[in-house]
Formats: sequence, structure tokens, C-alpha cells
Amino acid sequence: MQIPQTIRIRCTLLDEMLGTNSGDPDVHREFIASKSADAEKVKEELATLHAEELEEKSKTVFSRDAGGNPVIWDYQIRGFLKEAMTALLQLEEKEVRIGKKKLSPYTCRGVVDSFIFVYPRMIKLSQGVGADCIRPLRAETMRGERVSLATSETVPAGTTFECEIKMLSPALEPWIMAALEYGADKGLGQWRNSGKGSFSFELLEPSSGGEVG
Repeated sequence: MQIPQTIRIRCTLLDEMLGTNSGDPDVHREFIASKSADAEKVKEELATLHAEELEEKSKTVFSRDAGGNPVIWDYQIRGFLKEAMTALLQLEEKEVRIGKKKLSPYTCRGVVDSFIFVYPRMIKLSQGVGADCIRPLRAETMRGERVSLATSETVPAGTTFECEIKMLSPALEPWIMAALEYGADKGLGQWRNSGKGSFSFELLEPSSGGEVG
């Protein structure tokens, strides 16, 4: 059996990042519960929604820690790794294997779920919430094009966060590193296709056992 290894990173936002949690706790509960079998985690995340923002139910917001600081969650980093690695694997011409497992755009999500882990669960952002981002959303319906406005909390460019990524196979490291490089083009959070939430990263010394973030 291969010994798990961990990389520790600090990410710096190149553009503002938008919050992703629904300001409506009922919507958030229904969405998260549909994707999580852990009821306690659902309750934990609902408890971190900022009370003042719950009045604006159409707004997407950041969770807060006990000190009121905006945070993101471990699964957002894992979700980013899935999206980035899936995109990069579509450009790979040769077969990629991780032990006995084939790594492809079709198996990537399962590989990340089973063999890549992010710590801590709640990842603190270094700066507070800034101005809201308001942008139009367009959709084609049976009655023609409809335009609505979407509002999201933001944290500004220059915000940093730190986390650890644990991999159960060292063969995953080059793909994780390539995915992190991809973050400069397509990052985290809402509206990331426009460049919002893009980030650079740097490797840090392995932690001595204390909590990251």
C-alpha cells in the first residue's frame, strides 16, 4: 500500500470571488441535503449562514465562522479539482493510470471522491466581504428570452486562504498541480466562467499538525 502524502498550499485570488450559498435557508437545506448523506454537516452549514443576509433570499452568500469571517468549504476545493482535472484529461492523448484505476474524464470524479481529501473542512478567507456583485442572467424559455438580475456577496482580489490536499497515491500529484495552475483561468465560486474566483497558488511547508486556515 502506498503511503498517503499531503501538499499544503496558499491561494491568492486574482479576481473577486462570489458566494455560492443560497440566502434562503430552505433552498440551501434542500440543495445540500440532496447531495449529502450527513445530516449533521447540513445542520452545520445552515448554522454558518449570516443572519443579516437571510432577508435577501435571492442573494448568494458566504458562510461565516464563529468570528464572523467569510469561509469556503472543503468540498468546494474538491469540486474545483474534479472540474479542472476532468477538463485537462480531455486533452490527454495517452492513457493515464493511478495504480489499477484508469484516470479519464469519465472516472475523474470518482477518483477525487475516493483518493483526494482536503483539510480543514471550513477554510477561512483572509479578507471580509466586499461590495455585492450584481449581474444579468439570461435564459431561453418557451415565451422567449428572459433576463433577471442575480446578486452575490464577494470577497476581493488579493484575498488568500490556505488548505491541505491529501492524496492516497503520489501519481495524483502532477494532476493536482496542473489543476491548481488551471485555477488562474477558471477558479472558484459563482460566475467563474467569466474569471471570477480565479487564483494563483504557492506551495507551503508541510504543517506540523496544527489546523490550516
